[in-house]
Amino acid sequence: MRIILGVAGGIAAYKAALVLRLLTEAGHDVRVIPTVASLEFVGRATWEALSGQPAPSDVFEDVPQVLHVELGKTADLVVVAPATADLLSRAATGRADDLLTATLLTARCPVLLAPAMHTEMWEHPATQANVATLRSRGVHVLEPASGRLTGADTGRGRLPEPADIVAAALALVGGAAGPRDLVGQHVVISAGGTREPLDPVRYLGNRSSGRQGFALAQAALARGARVTLVAANVTLPAPARADLVTVETAAELRDAVRAAALDADVVVMAAAVADFRPATAAETKIKKRPDGSALVLELVQTPDILAELAVERLRAGQLVIGFAAETGDGDASVLEHGRAKARRKGADLLVVNAVGAGRGFGTADNSVTILDARGDVVASAAGSKAAVAQAIWDAVAALR
Repeated sequence: MRIILGVAGGIAAYKAALVLRLLTEAGHDVRVIPTVASLEFVGRATWEALSGQPAPSDVFEDVPQVLHVELGKTADLVVVAPATADLLSRAATGRADDLLTATLLTARCPVLLAPAMHTEMWEHPATQANVATLRSRGVHVLEPASGRLTGADTGRGRLPEPADIVAAALALVGGAAGPRDLVGQHVVISAGGTREPLDPVRYLGNRSSGRQGFALAQAALARGARVTLVAANVTLPAPARADLVTVETAAELRDAVRAAALDADVVVMAAAVADFRPATAAETKIKKRPDGSALVLELVQTPDILAELAVERLRAGQLVIGFAAETGDGDASVLEHGRAKARRKGADLLVVNAVGAGRGFGTADNSVTILDARGDVVASAAGSKAAVAQAIWDAVAALR
């Protein structure tokens, strides 16, 4: 597939190198068009070395080939990462003052823009109006992520992770000729980690970022599914074309998943759901005790959503896939705990991964073992969460 990767002039331009690498490793022909400003951050030699092709910026480069028309007309997909506030403005108003914006005007293929800028710039009414204009014309504009920005700033406006950008982009064109085994299927996926209120300020939660669940959603979309994504406390950009339902607590997640699962062909419980919640939530902030004495919390168990779904099967023929984030202990290893849970839960597949000490939660990569309802290993996968997601869907396809 012929892909144009546009790179605008922001500090996040260095991350576009990984976007390029992921696209080329997937077998695509990628041509990079950097803006002149972006070359202040990443030099032209980098783009040409990684892509194996020239990386022009100016409309007057290679005039006989009429690049400012030809590149857009022959592309199968255009991705711009990062898309700065300036780039969004110029694209929304139809400017064509460099090769990238001219290419955007001539492109008739799907276009994905991945914004990156400071929070104040993203939230400014002018930027929001430009985004609305672009979306009204059919351009796919991702929501920026939240996190560390330039300098000491933290907030919304961070470039989404390269793997998430690539997954969203390829989903627009059917996953780049990958399997389309979920066409006509409704898939419900839970992602993130629930939070159980302790008082108006505090909560009991976990470290799940939701990345694996979102990667599963992107992969399912690329395979042709209609996706409902139930997200608990996630700051990731919503996958293009997924129906997003946001929740906070285990009870809210249970209600949302069960409602969506009534007509679902596959339910994937990838969210890290709290096993316990406070028996009561204080109406006011709990204060420290003057005498320094300990605070005793009474916790009650939350419903086992996965086990419920596995038993009830809210739709005939429904497949239920579970996740088990485990740590080994003196009683058993991660895999042994996973086997016991697989037999206990009754899901069609249980995806087991080791978490803790920089593994599993919040990381770009993952490593999983996939078990059947008997606890037998049917597959394993390691690598980016996008790659792991594809392996999980391959395992699901084998059940059909």
